[in-house]
Amino acid sequence: MLVRDAMSTMVLTIGPAHTLRQAARLMSTRRVGAAVVLDADTALGILTERDVLISLGLGQNPDTETAGTHTTTEVVFATPSWTLEEAADAMSHGGFRHLIVLEDNEPAGIVSVRDIIRCWAPGRSGVPSLTA
Repeated sequence: MLVRDAMSTMVLTIGPAHTLRQAARLMSTRRVGAAVVLDADTALGILTERDVLISLGLGQNPDTETAGTHTTTEVVFATPSWTLEEAADAMSHGGFRHLIVLEDNEPAGIVSVRDIIRCWAPGRSGVPSLTA
């Protein structure tokens, strides 16, 4: 199975001037764990829920901290033709849970660990019972 089969094509994009609160609100509304940060002056980057959580844990103000300050710009990009094994290997070695998928140098999607698990265990829906 390929990344194109698992990736979400509804990519949330934000600018570096978005506050962390704005970014968190957009991620929450879209029910996604990451946003692609687009800026004409810098490299394409990613802001994840973990980045927001770290900032909050440090006591930073989500209304003044910007996405640009917390964006990861040293990003590993996938292509739609990668296998899910290649994507999982990149995530495992890099210690991250999301890959931006590029096609023709443009964001075509995002694939997450959750997306890969859904493909590898398609019959699993819901949360297992704790009493079972």
